[in-house]
Amino acid sequence: MGKVVVIEHLTLDGVMQAPGHPDEDRRDGFQHGGWATQRQDPVMQEVMGAHMSSTWSLLAGRTTYERFADYWPRQEPNPFTEALNRVRKYVASTTLTEPLAWQNSTLLKGDAAAAVAKLKDEVAENLVVFGSGVLVRSLLTHHLVDKMVLLIHPLTLGSGRRLFADSGPDLAAHQLTDCTTTRTGVIIAAYHPAGE
Repeated sequence: MGKVVVIEHLTLDGVMQAPGHPDEDRRDGFQHGGWATQRQDPVMQEVMGAHMSSTWSLLAGRTTYERFADYWPRQEPNPFTEALNRVRKYVASTTLTEPLAWQNSTLLKGDAAAAVAKLKDEVAENLVVFGSGVLVRSLLTHHLVDKMVLLIHPLTLGSGRRLFADSGPDLAAHQLTDCTTTRTGVIIAAYHPAGE
């Protein structure tokens, strides 16, 4: 049975929107894109890789998938680009249609939570989610997330899309299973669900 592993860059006030570059995600007039790049640290890749496992697939919502598919296939060869191009990609969307342009991509049709629950029963590898906030909130609501790895940056933005919205999932407890601090002050905390 597959496990859903959510890996997110967050600010101290919970914003997850557009960590990579300034124009990554301008939805809702967001003006603070690229906030995570100055705190990159080799420790981040090591810790994230350890939580992903050696066999994994990418699970993404439409917006993240489209941004990744537009960006990563055009980058210079490097281990991360090669891994993303090679890995199986599952995309939860009610608006995309097949065939999907990025190699090794499969569309999950219909209700995202039901499709992911079915997929977890069918695969053995970890299903790793980067970004995809709308999808992650749905998966949390349906108790389908097995692990969250949160990279918490020492920064507040005051606005932006948050991982845990005001109308987020029901009350739930999470158990801290691992914690690392990078030289740039980012706390990487791994959590498993601990029930209500």
